Amino acid sequence: MTEVSTPTQTGSTEFDVPPLRRLRYFHGQLLSARDFQREQEYFREKLKLRMRCLLGYGVVCGLLVEPVAPDHQADDTAGADDTAPTDEGADTPTESGEDTPGSGRRRRKVRITPGLGVDCDGNEVVVRGGCVVDLWEALPEGERDADTVWIGVEYAERAVEPTRTVYNSSCADTSDCEFGWTDESHVVRVTTERPPDDDRCDTCRTRCGHKVLWLARIDGLRGHGPLRPRHVHLDVRRPFGRRVPTVITGINWVHGHTYTVAEAKELLGTQKDTGGLVVHFSDDVRVDSLQPGVVEVQVIEGGAGRNADTWYMGGTFAEPGETEDEFTRHFRYRQTTRETLQDGDRVMVTVRAAFILDRCCRPVDGTNVGGKVPYVGRGREAGADAEPEPDERGGRGPCALPPGGVGPWTSGSGAGGDVFESWFFITEERR
Repeated sequence: MTEVSTPTQTGSTEFDVPPLRRLRYFHGQLLSARDFQREQEYFREKLKLRMRCLLGYGVVCGLLVEPVAPDHQADDTAGADDTAPTDEGADTPTESGEDTPGSGRRRRKVRITPGLGVDCDGNEVVVRGGCVVDLWEALPEGERDADTVWIGVEYAERAVEPTRTVYNSSCADTSDCEFGWTDESHVVRVTTERPPDDDRCDTCRTRCGHKVLWLARIDGLRGHGPLRPRHVHLDVRRPFGRRVPTVITGINWVHGHTYTVAEAKELLGTQKDTGGLVVHFSDDVRVDSLQPGVVEVQVIEGGAGRNADTWYMGGTFAEPGETEDEFTRHFRYRQTTRETLQDGDRVMVTVRAAFILDRCCRPVDGTNVGGKVPYVGRGREAGADAEPEPDERGGRGPCALPPGGVGPWTSGSGAGGDVFESWFFITEERR
């Protein structure tokens, strides 16, 4: 049989994995520590390759970032992981009472809850008992005057359990005492530089350039008050998977709300060019995929009988409209006809998300699960009695947060594509 060798290719088509060579045993073979180390490397690289290409990377569970109240900081730090920064050597207020850098009034601490993540190289990052992080202490000295920081965890290894060697090798490359085990752990990273976005459409063939699994953005470090949940933004987290689908993150009407005729006209842009239904996306979508028919507005007339008429409201994309930009993160769709709405009507808004393509030519994951896509409008567009949306970590009533426990809600069920549906009602005047 003729043996065929595969030449090494260079360029963007190269599969970025190390050579996969496993140990071949035979009788009488002499094995050294290096042989067993390479055998471990083979299986570890295979596991990371399988994780990265078949399953993906990101936060699997836990790893939430929470502010630590000042009156609980001492107790929390005492019970934290040994990977968390401590307060040893921290500055204290001067005799005059003024704050020095790192003093009690300037210190900000957060807690990372236990959890599991996978970095983009395929390493499993495990935080077993959680940890408390002093943000000021964790920052490099030249960045400690920042107001906004990003925090994450990175896979790390350390040699543990010193063991005395029986004899040295013939090359004398071992000492009298060596560490016998490798502990797989993590380190906490805090930086003032915005983490890079992973804009790769294919996360399998190439490895990403960053190894940190970023968890949160934290604002308000210069303030004197304690950190609040509103200062911690968890939208930096990457959900576990091969790709992060583009989803609908906000609309400028309240799903299921009742608007007056005048409010509905302003919302739909019936009489004002600046009006219209606005939809926001989590990432870029292709402008050329916003074609007629993608958005449809249907009116179901109010009435006592089952024969209430339905009609379709004419409209067009006012934004992005005629533009040379290839991508956009929102659109505005306004009414172009003069049909009038009446008391009791229901306005159905349909966005065929399967026809809206993102930067990688994949469909937007558009299912409006539970009708909970957040309202992003302003002023009286929502009406006087509109209910405010929950924040990123808290909400009201059952199912206030998505299944992952981190909000706010967006569209999407994980299947991709589908249809975004929403509606609101019309009343003659505010009751």
